[in-house]
Amino acid sequence: QVQLVESGGGLVQAGGSLRLSCAASGRAFMSRFMGWFRQTPGKEREFVAAISVDGDSTHYADSVKGRFTMSTGTAKNTVYLQMTSLKPEDTAAYYCAATSSRKTSITENRYEYQYWGQGTQVTVSS
Repeated sequence: QVQLVESGGGLVQAGGSLRLSCAASGRAFMSRFMGWFRQTPGKEREFVAAISVDGDSTHYADSVKGRFTMSTGTAKNTVYLQMTSLKPEDTAAYYCAATSSRKTSITENRYEYQYWGQGTQVTVSS
């Protein structure tokens, strides 16, 4: 089984920065793509960013493009989301996700992600 553990959430003022981390573990972890999603109460989980585990490809939601950067760590099973110029509307629970090993292209479709973390809360005050 694959486990994803997020960390790095917290409270920050508008205009500030945070970096989220996600570590994947489990002997079967062979995902080629990982992503970040976010969700607020009463709304659907929405795509934020995705990356190939080799770091060669990234894809961002228009709402975060130019402000958020997703990257991989020295270990391929670790990814980061550097968030800058944060806005109150970025407030949400942020979830790390990984696709199955069969997925061969980067995607923003949450239904194509097989593994999910428990989430970490990000709150941006105005």
